[in-house]
Amino acid sequence: MRDFTVWLSSFRQSIADYQYYTDFDKVYKNIDRIKVELNILNSLIGSPTIEEDFEKLLQQYPQVLKCIPLLLAVRSHEIYAIDADGEFTYNFNTLNLPIEQYKIFMKKTGLFEMLSQHRIQNLVDYITGVEVGLDSNGRKNRGGHLMENLVEGFLQKAGFVPQQTYFKEMYIAQITQKWGIDLSSISNQGKMEKRFDFVVKTPSTVYGIETNFYASSGSKLNETTRSYKTIALEAKNIPGFAFVWFTDGIGWNHARCNLQETFDVMEHIYNITDLEQDIIPKIFV
Repeated sequence: MRDFTVWLSSFRQSIADYQYYTDFDKVYKNIDRIKVELNILNSLIGSPTIEEDFEKLLQQYPQVLKCIPLLLAVRSHEIYAIDADGEFTYNFNTLNLPIEQYKIFMKKTGLFEMLSQHRIQNLVDYITGVEVGLDSNGRKNRGGHLMENLVEGFLQKAGFVPQQTYFKEMYIAQITQKWGIDLSSISNQGKMEKRFDFVVKTPSTVYGIETNFYASSGSKLNETTRSYKTIALEAKNIPGFAFVWFTDGIGWNHARCNLQETFDVMEHIYNITDLEQDIIPKIFV
């Protein structure tokens, strides 16, 4: 019997890898799409007659308009603004307002001041910084896959082969179709289309696997434990099938009671330390 308190004490604060923080390939790709237009806009830097120069640029190179929202760290091609002078929705794919109104936008947002006073040296460099900042919003999505990637690495290290002995993101219906295992008790008689992060197939058993990592607390943790506890109990009565859960993260410290309830009834629940101690060959037999 494993000791829950000892097991929980080994949970990690983070599993961020080196690619978690910024996706530079994505940043560079986004910049390349508008690099020409940004270099055209560079002509406005330090301009003493920036309003007139901006108007001439829009007349001669209207395509530079699409870069402007990004100068404000906005990805949308439309920006809404309201003040005592009125309310306007600016379109930056095509001029939907007089150029004079776009000049007002540039002035009131502070972009004219930033450019004309030479606050920056180069818009390509400036936008690189903006893109890095915006990309930080993608960390949540990247973080959601970190535990999956970690578990997959250990599966491969143990000799399992993708699309042969293990499969990613597989629905219950696909499992039933491929191996003829009746999982209707888990899917609420087919009313819920459950998807497992991984499925491992050995000569004797099909294993449905869930992975997650919680660095912070929240109501989702309690919902997860209740759901997985139900699946684990139902799985015990399904011949040739087993449910496995890999989880970790200090967020569980705030939901330890619910996690322990599941730990006490679930045979296959493991953390990263278990993975590092070669638990996989012992599970999947």
